[in-house]
Amino acid sequence: MLNGIPQKPIEGVSMVYTFNNAKAADRRRSQIFELVSNRAMYQDGWMASSMSFVPWQAKRSAYDPDKAKWELYHIDNDFSQADDLAAKYPDKLKALVDLWWAEAARNNILPLDWRSVERLSDQITGRPGVAVGRSRFVYETPLVALPEASAPDLKNKSFTITAEAEIPAGAEGMIFTQGGITAGWGFYMQKGKLVGVHNYIGLERYRVVSTEDVPAGKVTLVFDFKYDGGGMGKGGTITLLANGRKIGEVHCDKTAGIKYSLYEGQDIGEDSGSPVDFTYTPPFPFTGTLHKVTVELK
Repeated sequence: MLNGIPQKPIEGVSMVYTFNNAKAADRRRSQIFELVSNRAMYQDGWMASSMSFVPWQAKRSAYDPDKAKWELYHIDNDFSQADDLAAKYPDKLKALVDLWWAEAARNNILPLDWRSVERLSDQITGRPGVAVGRSRFVYETPLVALPEASAPDLKNKSFTITAEAEIPAGAEGMIFTQGGITAGWGFYMQKGKLVGVHNYIGLERYRVVSTEDVPAGKVTLVFDFKYDGGGMGKGGTITLLANGRKIGEVHCDKTAGIKYSLYEGQDIGEDSGSPVDFTYTPPFPFTGTLHKVTVELK
């Protein structure tokens, strides 16, 4: 129990028993797998597998898990699963398939959900999260690697990032970034100028550099994005401001509408992951002082 709420048991088998004995007998006798309706069941050296479809396939309505083909492999003798033994050992295959359904029910895998890309989007699935339903986020200290699901959802909407900062002459470094090399946003200083960028899934980068150096001293810096609307993944305009004065603007023809990264999140004051564009090298720490960063979703 945690705060009066029953917790699910921890599944699996600890591998600590192997640390001092590399030849210890395997205590992990079975394991169920499911990913976008691709299914498998391992037990005592045997593996039954059933592929559904490639994740990016558009038409999936015809998929019938009860009619999907299953394959059978003897992992102890065929670790790379090259020799399908389904026709040779139909009873062994049936036993593993039946076990898969029983374990799927026990582990809350049912009902099967064969949405693929859609499952990456909290907007589509309606998953709960610490950032869901909030429109204003205030950060008073730098942070690194805040998971995307816990960060402000910048997709398919207008937003503003406001940084209250102390800027030295020739300032460098990341103020705010979400995502990285696969997609996302960057708001940073480079050779005294302010930069805003959107990485559209690694295919295009919409980048604006301020028309003048940012003044030294206490400055309010703004990255304002006005979304064009009209659906998911549409374009919008990035506007950069310093102390309320516009110093740069660029229009993005399109934006990443579902997910920025599977492994990176949000950073403030540096970039702890991969670069959102290739004009800087992480961690790219901010050489000034950030007093407060506010993100407002419109």
